[in-house]
Amino acid sequence: MASPQAAPTQDVKRKAAREVIDILHEIATLLNTHLDRQQLSYCVSLIENGANPEALADVIRHLREEYPVSSADGDAEEGAAR
Repeated sequence: MASPQAAPTQDVKRKAAREVIDILHEIATLLNTHLDRQQLSYCVSLIENGANPEALADVIRHLREEYPVSSADGDAEEGAAR
């Protein structure tokens, strides 16, 4: 059975992870990356697991060129982010 301190430790880790993503999202917003929190979280996870950050950025750029978001979709996403 888990110790009583196991749950608070997990809560502290989750809160810290949320704070990190919030800070990274603010930075990403300032840099106009157009990544939402979920996408940013996936990128962080990939990098933590050994993905090359520059290669990941190249893949994201390529996907955005290959599958552009229509202006109506972009406006909806932009409004939802605010």
